[in-house]
Amino acid sequence: MKKGSFLLQKIKNGLLGAAILVTPYLAEAQRRPSNISSPEVLPDNSVIFRIKAPNATKAQVVGTWSRGFKPNEMVKKDSVFEVKVGPIQSDMYEYDIIVDGLPMLDPLNKTVTRDGAWIQSRLMVPGGLGDIIDVKPVPHGDLKAVWYDSPTVGTEQRRMFIYTPPGYDKSNKKYPVMYLLHGGGGDEEGWVSRGRANYILDNLIAAKKTEPMIVVITNGDVNNIGAPLDRPANLPKKDNTGIGAMAAGVFEKSLVKDVIPYIESNYRVIADADHRAVTGFSMGGFHTQNITNANPTMFKYIGVMSMGLWSAARNDPNFDKTAYIAQLKALQKANPKVYWIGMGTDDFLYKSCVELRKVYDEIGFKYIYRENIGNHDWNSWRLYLSEFTPLLFK
Repeated sequence: MKKGSFLLQKIKNGLLGAAILVTPYLAEAQRRPSNISSPEVLPDNSVIFRIKAPNATKAQVVGTWSRGFKPNEMVKKDSVFEVKVGPIQSDMYEYDIIVDGLPMLDPLNKTVTRDGAWIQSRLMVPGGLGDIIDVKPVPHGDLKAVWYDSPTVGTEQRRMFIYTPPGYDKSNKKYPVMYLLHGGGGDEEGWVSRGRANYILDNLIAAKKTEPMIVVITNGDVNNIGAPLDRPANLPKKDNTGIGAMAAGVFEKSLVKDVIPYIESNYRVIADADHRAVTGFSMGGFHTQNITNANPTMFKYIGVMSMGLWSAARNDPNFDKTAYIAQLKALQKANPKVYWIGMGTDDFLYKSCVELRKVYDEIGFKYIYRENIGNHDWNSWRLYLSEFTPLLFK
């Protein structure tokens, strides 16, 4: 798939970026001179990026604010390259600085996020969606990494994050639960590091725009028990950059048989379909479809982000449409309260979403469709989370 090849290139770029940090002409840039700052967000939400690279001949910045990821050329002034971009719409963005063709982190920016092999600098632009994503002076929930038994996957314990809302530890109240799934090549840290799920929930709950809830952030990579720093260092390396084992159907069974029973045995939850939600992006959207199609009475709130009809995305000649529609009709009969689909106009899976909606429309399956000008990236997925959660548990 296009996503896989693009991600492979990003991995290669990351290695090149790491290598360039040790080259002599960028050594001084790593010392963070006190008179240089980057990024600098101006009052009108324009942003200035800078990097000190005295011996470099060309520098660019490329970020997710640019439709199509078009690079912004930096201009050299003495030993410092600089460019002013924007004004940029309020949001959180990821970016790289490219020096003489090699991408790297912004050495003047301490804020770095990760999703799988994607490690990039972060830019936060205030005033709108950025304020929902950012840390604000509101009551905060707790975020805890837990290890749980997962016999459906294997003999080793697996790692996931549990968000409990503000006040959970000071009451006996029971809460609804949202299960939040990541995409291909990712792990349980994606929705925390880059997705900012806990802060989005904090801010929406404080604004009374969403119901207080528990959020379960799982690791859908059945080849690995947890994120890279939370698995044994000397295990044989397993490739999780593409869809691989994530599309084998094992994780979906594990969520139903291992994860949900663990949550409902160890947390104060309202354990019924009216108080369960599941959503995810890309591969997590595929998992969401599989889980709810196979277990039609388990969730009343369902969100599919950046994923369409899997057979259309894969050009699968063995797609059994009759069986698929039979599952959908069972889900339709179960009458979910919210079935929500989000898709960006520039997403490489856009056409597969068109096909998915055609099937749903054929049988009169009710859903909410949200289309944004955007790509297959975190700008879409954070937006979707901020819009999906207020619909839950009403």
